[in-house]
Amino acid sequence: MGPVLAGVLQLLALIGALALVYVPVGNYMARVYSSTKHLRVEKWIYKAIGANPDAEMTWPAYLRGVLAFSAVSVLFLYLLQRLQGILPGSTGFDSVNPAQSFNTAVSFVTNTNWQSYYGEQTMGHVVQTAGLAVQNFLSAAVGIAVAVALVRGFARSRTGELGNFWSDLVRGTLRILVPMAAVAAVILVACGAIQNFSGIHEVGQFLGGSQQWNGGAVASQEAIKELGTNGGGYFNANSAHPFENPTPFTNLFEIFLILVIPFSLTRTFGVMVGSVKQGYAILATMFTIWLGFTALMMWTEFAHHGPALQAAGGAMEGKEVRFGIGGSSIFAVSTTLTSTGAVDSFHSSFTGLGGGIAMLGMMLGEIAPGGTGSGLYGMLIMAVIAVFIAGLMVGRTPEYLGKKIGAREMKLAAAYILITPALVLVFSAASMALPTPPNSMLNSGAHGFSEVLYAFTSASNNNGSAFAGLNANTDWYNTMTGLAMLFGRFLPMIFVLALAGSLAEQKPVPVTAGTLRTEKPLFTGLLVGAILIITGLTYFPALALGPLAEGLA
Repeated sequence: MGPVLAGVLQLLALIGALALVYVPVGNYMARVYSSTKHLRVEKWIYKAIGANPDAEMTWPAYLRGVLAFSAVSVLFLYLLQRLQGILPGSTGFDSVNPAQSFNTAVSFVTNTNWQSYYGEQTMGHVVQTAGLAVQNFLSAAVGIAVAVALVRGFARSRTGELGNFWSDLVRGTLRILVPMAAVAAVILVACGAIQNFSGIHEVGQFLGGSQQWNGGAVASQEAIKELGTNGGGYFNANSAHPFENPTPFTNLFEIFLILVIPFSLTRTFGVMVGSVKQGYAILATMFTIWLGFTALMMWTEFAHHGPALQAAGGAMEGKEVRFGIGGSSIFAVSTTLTSTGAVDSFHSSFTGLGGGIAMLGMMLGEIAPGGTGSGLYGMLIMAVIAVFIAGLMVGRTPEYLGKKIGAREMKLAAAYILITPALVLVFSAASMALPTPPNSMLNSGAHGFSEVLYAFTSASNNNGSAFAGLNANTDWYNTMTGLAMLFGRFLPMIFVLALAGSLAEQKPVPVTAGTLRTEKPLFTGLLVGAILIITGLTYFPALALGPLAEGLA
C-alpha cells in the first residue's frame, strides 16, 4: 500500500468514526445541559463551594463566575509549581522559576497548554497530575459552559438569564469529560501508553552514556489532553513520544478524541435551539474547512520536490515513521484547527506552505471545529457576521435564529473578531522590533519570522503548539505569551457572554419570505467565504513575510 492511499484510508476511517458518534454524543451533551436534576456527588460539590446550582445568572454574573474561578485556578497552579521542591512526589525536581510558573499556570488554565519547558525534566508527578491534568478537565469545561451560555442566548427570549456557571462547570466535568476520558485512558493503556508513578530510570549505555526515562500517569493525562483540546504533553516530544502515542492506531484514536466533542457540539447546539438543521449547517461549515485544510496539507507534504523528498516518498523530515505523512498531516491540521496544540510531528520542519497551513488554521480563530466550546461560540460569532453581510447585500435587517442582529450585537461580534489578530500582530511586531527577543530565533529570514509569528498566533488563539526552533523560555516570551494567552482567552469570552445576554433579552421575530434561511447550503457557502476572506485580509501581509515567502522561494 502506498503512503498516499494509506493517508486517505486513515482520513476515511476517522470521518466514519466521527459520524457514528455524532448524534449520540451531541444529544447526550444537550441532555446534560438541559437537565434540572443534580447527581448526589454534584450536590456535595455545590455545598462545598457554597453555590446554588438552580439560581439563574445574567451575563455579568456568569462572567464573574468564569473570571473568579479562572483566577483562583491560576493562583493555585502557580503556587503548586513554586512549591514543587518541597512537595512529595516531585521526583527530585526543584521549584519552577517565577516567570515560567506564571506562564505555565496561565497556559493550562486558558486551555492553551503552551509549554516553554521540558516536561520530563521540569514537572514532578504532583504538579503533572494534581495541577496540569486537573486543569485539562476544568479549562475544557469552562469553554463548553461559555458556548452553552451563548446557545441559551439564541434559544431563550425576553430574559437576560443564561443558566448557572457553577452547574454548567460541574456537569461538563463530571458527566462528560471524566467518563469519556476514563474510557479513552483505558484504551490507550491497552495499546501501550504507560500509566504509573515510577521515578527516573537509567536505561542502557548509548555512545558511552546512559539515557534517563521518566514514568508517569501518562495515559490518563493524554486522554484528557486530546479530549479537552488542551495539548500539553507529559514529555517534550508530546504525542510523537512512544509513551504517549505508541502506534498508528493510537495516533488515529487521539485525532478522534481531539475532534469528537467540538464536532458533536454542533448537534448539541441544534437540539438546544430546536432545529437540528441549524446544527448541521454549522457542522457542514466546520467540516468543509477541516477537510479542505487536510487535503491541502497532505498535498504540500506529499509533493515530491527534490531527490531527498522523492527518496522518502514525501517531506518526512520531523515526522515519525510510525505515522508517516498521512497521519502526521491529519494530526497537524486537527490540532491547529482546534485549540489543542498537541503534535505528533514538528511543524517547524514541515514544508514552507505546510507550516503556513498550520498557522492559518489557528488564524481562522480555531473554529473548524475549534476547541471544546470555544470552537462553537467562535463559529456562531462568525455566523452573526455572515448574516450581517447578507443583510447588507439585500438591504434588510439581519436576523439569525429569530434574533435581530442590531448595532449592539454587531459591535460585540466585531470586537470579538478583532481582539485576537490585534494581539498576534502587536506582540509579533514588538518581538521583531526590540533588540533582545530576536536572539531566541534559531533561524533567520522568513522561517525565523515564522517562528515568532507562530508563537504569538498559538498563544493568542489558545492553541499551544510551536515552531520548535524558537527558544521561548526567556523572561520576554514567558511574560508576553502569558499575557497573550490571558487576553486571548478572556477578552473574547466577555464579548461572547455580553452577546448572549443581548440575544436572550430579545423577542423572537417571525420567519418571513425575506428571512435568510441559515440552515441551507447557500448560507454554509456564505459562512465559509466570510471566514476565509476576513482571515485573509487580516493576516495576509504577515503570512507573506513568513511561510508564503519561504514556500515560494
